[in-house]
Amino acid sequence: MAGPPALTFLLLVLLLPAHQAIATAAGDAHGGPAAGGAAGRRHAPGLEEYGGGRIVDITHVPSDAAAGPLVRLKESMENGSDYNLSELRMPCHMGTHVDAPGHMIQAHFAACLDVDTLDLEVLNAEAMESLNIPRGVRRVLFRTLNTDRGLMWKQGGDMSFVGFTEDGAQWLVDNTDIKLVGIDYISVASFDHLITAHVAFLKNADIIPVEALKLDNINTGLYMLHCLPLRLVGSEGSPIRCILIK
Repeated sequence: MAGPPALTFLLLVLLLPAHQAIATAAGDAHGGPAAGGAAGRRHAPGLEEYGGGRIVDITHVPSDAAAGPLVRLKESMENGSDYNLSELRMPCHMGTHVDAPGHMIQAHFAACLDVDTLDLEVLNAEAMESLNIPRGVRRVLFRTLNTDRGLMWKQGGDMSFVGFTEDGAQWLVDNTDIKLVGIDYISVASFDHLITAHVAFLKNADIIPVEALKLDNINTGLYMLHCLPLRLVGSEGSPIRCILIK
């Protein structure tokens, strides 16, 4: 996505005003392979009620056949142990995850700007709809053609995914107040700009990329967003559980 015009690659963008928090991007009523019908269906997978609001889980389950089992039973009662104890082993950038500033900027990594330093107020906040990206908008999630093409549900990678080019990322940094950028595939940066677009975002240690969001059933609207990474001190990324509350 290059410069302001590059946003035409998006199906639709939901943005937010300044003091409020996030923007969700949604397409029309199209759903991915896991959509299972209209986005408003009360008992669709990942939907729950919370304080009168509807909770939508927008987190993809980590999956990578090449990495082997993510969770294994280290101690098993079936094998004579007094308890069952599972062990988790996975790359920190698998499934829905967050990038810390040190992911692509060595100076930030050396300065210990890790996942544990991320601003939770940016990752947990209220969003409202807008049609542009005016000054004051701080958080936005982009639902793109990646969702309609079901890329996150396909085996293996697809290098034709929609993402930011270097100049598109730089335009967003220079012309908006956005601090959180979320997208619906494994990288906020397009394949051909994998390093440079990441650097454009991450050189500003205040900007948080959230990648591989599950936005199949999400319509444009007013949401509360909550995203919590694991407290992985020293890590440049972390799996993250993200929910929207409508």
